[in-house]
Amino acid sequence: TYYNFEQSKQQGSPAELKQHFLLKMIEDVVLLFGGDLSADVAEQIATKLSSIPIDASKVHKVMMSKSKDFKAALLEGPLAKPTTLAIFIAQTIENEAPPEDAGACIRFFKRKNHPETLFSDKPQFTVLGLGDSNLLLDRQHTAAKDCNQVAQALDARLETLGGQRFYQRGECDERTGLTKEVEPWIDNLVEKIKECV
Repeated sequence: TYYNFEQSKQQGSPAELKQHFLLKMIEDVVLLFGGDLSADVAEQIATKLSSIPIDASKVHKVMMSKSKDFKAALLEGPLAKPTTLAIFIAQTIENEAPPEDAGACIRFFKRKNHPETLFSDKPQFTVLGLGDSNLLLDRQHTAAKDCNQVAQALDARLETLGGQRFYQRGECDERTGLTKEVEPWIDNLVEKIKECV
């Protein structure tokens, strides 16, 4: 991507310009999942990403159950930078809880003792929520927003910790058919990534 720094000097401080420039670039994508359903959706996203000019070696799949792996990918290792996009596929099951395989990651970000800058200058993020309103008592007046509490809380928490949202949160309800809601969200996300690689 060509960037004319001289032409942009009057638009903000060097730090603001650098941040603005970095937010237009994606070099790596990290897919974070926990549970069978979110693993399937992660695979769908990886397949769609293969249609755009991003090297397959730059797409990383990380299980939310493995603390060492997700911390390395998001906070400590070479991927922990603004040119990485972290895609959280967050499933809500009974009692507004994540699946067991996603629990470690969700609990980690919920901790109250994190500094408000924990996710600053780290990967940009987006969250896709997967829920099932069949698990709710009042099924007559429910929608995707009513069964995606894990995704909603994670999305808000990452922003509170200084994270930069790359794309709006998606929310899907298995009862009304995940395909109707998941595929358009993935397609729109991939289009946005395509503009940034």
